[in-house]
Amino acid sequence: MDLQSFLRFPLEDLPFIVLALIIAFTVHEFAHAYSAYKFGDDTAYNAGRVTLNPRVHLDVLGTLLILIAGFGWAKPVPVNPSKFSSPRIMSIIVTLVGPLSNLIIGTLGIIIYVALIASGVLDSASVGVSAAVDRFFDYFIWYNFLLFIFNLIPLPPLDGYRIIADLLPLRLRYKMDQNVQWGMFIFLLIVFIPPLRSVTLDPILGLGADLMNNTFAWVYQIFF
Repeated sequence: MDLQSFLRFPLEDLPFIVLALIIAFTVHEFAHAYSAYKFGDDTAYNAGRVTLNPRVHLDVLGTLLILIAGFGWAKPVPVNPSKFSSPRIMSIIVTLVGPLSNLIIGTLGIIIYVALIASGVLDSASVGVSAAVDRFFDYFIWYNFLLFIFNLIPLPPLDGYRIIADLLPLRLRYKMDQNVQWGMFIFLLIVFIPPLRSVTLDPILGLGADLMNNTFAWVYQIFF
C-alpha cells in the first residue's frame, strides 16, 4: 500500500496544498490573536501567538487530517473576553476577523493570479513553472474561500458558533454551552458520514465555490 492510498489529493499536488494551508491557517489564527491583542487582551500575545510564524499556529494532527480526510484545524487562539472594554462586541469582531482574513487573502490571490495572466508572465515561463503557479493558486484561492465559508458554520468548534453564542442573551448562551458536546458530535457526523455531508455541509461549501467563481469573474473583467 503506497502513500497515495492514504491521501485525499494527488501526491504530486502535496507541496502546493501544504504551502496553501500553511499560509491560510497562519493568517487566520494570526488575525484572531492580533485583533484580541489590539483590543486589550494579551493572552494570545503572552502565548506567542501574535506572529506569522506558522510553527506556533499549526496543529500537526489537524493538518494531516486535511490531507487524508479533507477536514482539519489549526491550534485555537486563547482569548480572554473579560479583558475587553466591550466583551461581547469585541469578542464577535475577534472571532469574525479569522474567516474574513481568509476571504481577503483569497481575493488577493485571485487578483495576483489574474494579474500574472494578464501580464503575460506565465506565457513566457516554462511549462513546468506555469503549471506549478496554476496549481498553487488553484489550491490557495480555493482553500481560503473554503475556510471563510466553513468557519462561519454555527456549530462548535467553528467560529460561527462563537459568533452566534456572543449574539444571544446570556441565558441562551449558557444553555448552548451546556450542550456544546452534542454540537461537536453532530459536526463530526456531518463531516465524516457522506450521506449527511452531501445534504448539509456540501451545499454550504458550494456557497464558497460560488463566491470564489463570482469574485474571479469580477476581477477578470477588471483586467480584461
